[in-house]
Amino acid sequence: MTRRGDLRSNDAPVTDTPSPRTPDDDRLALARAVTGLLEWAQETTAERIPPLVTKIRDHLGEGAVDAGVLSREFAVFDRVNLQLALDAWSAEHGRSVEVVGYTIPPHFGTVDVAQMLQGSHLPPLRVTKPPVDDLPSGPTSTTAVWRAVLLLVEDHRGRHVLHVRGPADQHGHSGLTVEVAGLETAHAQELLGELEALRSAKNVYRGQVLEIGSTDHGSMTVRFPDLPRTERDDVVLPESVLARVERHTLAVAARREVLRASGQHLKRGLLLYGPPGTGKTHTTRYVVTHLPDTTALLLSGRSLHLIGAVAAMARELQPAVVVLEDVDLVAEDRSYGHGMSPVLFELLDAMDGAAADADLLFLLTTNRAEALERALAARPGRVDVALEIGLPDADARRRLLRLYSRAVPLTASDEVVDEVVARSEGVTASFVKELVRRAVLEAAMAQDDDATQSGEAVREVTGEHLRHALDDLLDSSQALTRALLGVPADQSDEPDGEGTVSYDGSYEPGVQVVQTAQQYRSSGGWFRHHP
Repeated sequence: MTRRGDLRSNDAPVTDTPSPRTPDDDRLALARAVTGLLEWAQETTAERIPPLVTKIRDHLGEGAVDAGVLSREFAVFDRVNLQLALDAWSAEHGRSVEVVGYTIPPHFGTVDVAQMLQGSHLPPLRVTKPPVDDLPSGPTSTTAVWRAVLLLVEDHRGRHVLHVRGPADQHGHSGLTVEVAGLETAHAQELLGELEALRSAKNVYRGQVLEIGSTDHGSMTVRFPDLPRTERDDVVLPESVLARVERHTLAVAARREVLRASGQHLKRGLLLYGPPGTGKTHTTRYVVTHLPDTTALLLSGRSLHLIGAVAAMARELQPAVVVLEDVDLVAEDRSYGHGMSPVLFELLDAMDGAAADADLLFLLTTNRAEALERALAARPGRVDVALEIGLPDADARRRLLRLYSRAVPLTASDEVVDEVVARSEGVTASFVKELVRRAVLEAAMAQDDDATQSGEAVREVTGEHLRHALDDLLDSSQALTRALLGVPADQSDEPDGEGTVSYDGSYEPGVQVVQTAQQYRSSGGWFRHHP
């Protein structure tokens, strides 16, 4: 007999014990929740068509969702020119245009007009005034350029939409795109052709001096530098060298029609080579500022990799001169072993790709002729003339001293000037310029406190000031300063031998080439001939 409260094991109540929850169960539950959220979001957004999409569909009318779209890429550096073309095209008689801007929050991708017409899976779009960038359009002017805009157009072709998208790195778009929706393909191509013609006709770069740069993302930038005119008297070179520079640049430009009529090509390449600080850049500035009605494109350093796009730009804007400074910087790319740089080959291809009758001048400078010789010799015809811009001789150093002291009250006697010229043998033009600056500093430090406080210019720079400045520059502790001014490493106040200089163009550790100026000038190889 069992008493109340007694429970035996075989009389225990039976209960359902739940099985342990596994990670797969958790993942399945999460997947169901996410799927439900996505279904809800799709249903919700389907019911809420963005106002911008509604505006486009209403403009195009019935069948807007199925409207054809044609797109064309333009060069990013042509944003200003494309803007001017769109402004002119929009203002043509018989055409009405409504301009609609929009923005997308950061970290969302861009959207094209086909996606807008479909109206689904769009990032958040907000109708705004067109966002703009203010870009240079001349030496002293800028133009507001659309970043992202829709043009709702009605003209003789009917109703259609233009979508203009500029570069937007935050949205992953680096190009300049124009899309046309609502027209047959032939009519859309015709429209884009009209914009292309207007862009070329209104090109703000034609006939200007342009400095080509590069953004952190590698895109091209264009600015209008303030480049003072350099006169012939300001170029201190041997007359024979300067005459050859002029013959292959200014003389060809002045006689282009005669040469064309005579069946001769106008495309030419000129290489200026020699030690740093000898006036190669100064010479290019003289050429550039004396070529009338010519577009000049200046590249150096990190912008040299843009040569392909720049060469195409030059072909459209001819007559044009493309200046590539320190081109040896791309001659050998260590990341590709010891072979020639792809950028150098791109440069040679760009020079070769221009038609023979193209009025283009490629003006190159280098401190390391030997870095280019092999590549140029293997691709003959790219460079027509190579000219050495060597270290200034005594007469040139005297002319440089006069040039850089034109605005200075220099009262040094002829004897002192002769002494300075003799002691500065083997220096560069940059060294002479710095010598004058330090002489002015010596004179300023010698003035009384009242003159210093007033900020007036120095009253006199004497021969002693000039001597002290030269002593300072030639002091043994200033070896690095002299190297930075382009003076050979072993240059001292008293040269070991007549005309002896040390110029190691490569500046590689442990490598030094010592040669006389005469040896440097008469070195053989591809650079021997100077027509």
